Amino acid sequence: MTLDDLYSEIQKAVTVVITAHEAPDGDAIGSCLAMCLAIRNMGKQADVLLRDFPANFNFLPGHEYVKEESDIDKYDLAICLDCPNLGRVHKDLVKYFENAKVKAEIDHHTKNEMFGDYNIVNHVSPAACQILATSFDYLNVEITKDIATCLLTGIITDTGGFKNTGITTETFDFASECLEKGINIPYIFKQAMYTITRSRFEIEKLAMDRLEFYCDGKIAFTYIKNEDKERIGVRPGEQDGIVDIGRGIEGVEVSVFLYEKGDSFKASLRSNDYVNVSEICFKFGGGGHIKAAGVTLNMTFEEAKNVILSEVTKNIK
Repeated sequence: MTLDDLYSEIQKAVTVVITAHEAPDGDAIGSCLAMCLAIRNMGKQADVLLRDFPANFNFLPGHEYVKEESDIDKYDLAICLDCPNLGRVHKDLVKYFENAKVKAEIDHHTKNEMFGDYNIVNHVSPAACQILATSFDYLNVEITKDIATCLLTGIITDTGGFKNTGITTETFDFASECLEKGINIPYIFKQAMYTITRSRFEIEKLAMDRLEFYCDGKIAFTYIKNEDKERIGVRPGEQDGIVDIGRGIEGVEVSVFLYEKGDSFKASLRSNDYVNVSEICFKFGGGGHIKAAGVTLNMTFEEAKNVILSEVTKNIK
């Protein structure tokens, strides 16, 4: 189950479906679009199936290939990107992966369940997009300017703008190659990380107003409920990154952001120095990275808040 084997499957396939985890972020979107463009450049039909595509990523090449459903029931090949297990794929899109003749996954999360026929997993890579960048280079797949733009967007967003731990020399080597291709890196930063809608501003302001501190200021907590999203008119993906507000406050070790989604609550956790938030989320069926993780809690607001804060508190020194 090597890269060469997966490349052989791509070459044999006529139809390919590409997906990622639900509530896709920059790395999920960038890796899906980059893979789609690369496969289409090989003369194949490639569809990206994602729900809740954030509008601020419409600047990326290939976004026009994103669909919410497909009329193809059984693809020759399914590729799932930036996702540690099938439970993280949107419930309405899992069938496309499961029904495919051949299944593959490319991921960088810890606790990956190796759910594909082909599993390309690198736990130390800072982004799925970086795995693709090195994989394309190894396989001599041309990284066009459009593909590189998608890959760099994923790397920038998943590394928090090159400021998170886990960055490697390959991260900056690829960024340098992108500069040589004429890619406007400041523009990517602006579109993917700094440009926000009025509704995003309003929901972020509300989350800031609700910030609470625990454990002598070492834990920051805030939340958003469905009624808030409906009143403000929040669009898909606009709650992404709100958890980082708490992490940036002096003295905070763990930031917790709880937001309602349907009948459950999603907890996003970020840590600064020593707390492994992936382990915390894993206890409740979630996961992620050491300093950035999440989990869905099928509980009331008070139950979800108490459970997650209690577990985080146990890990505070």
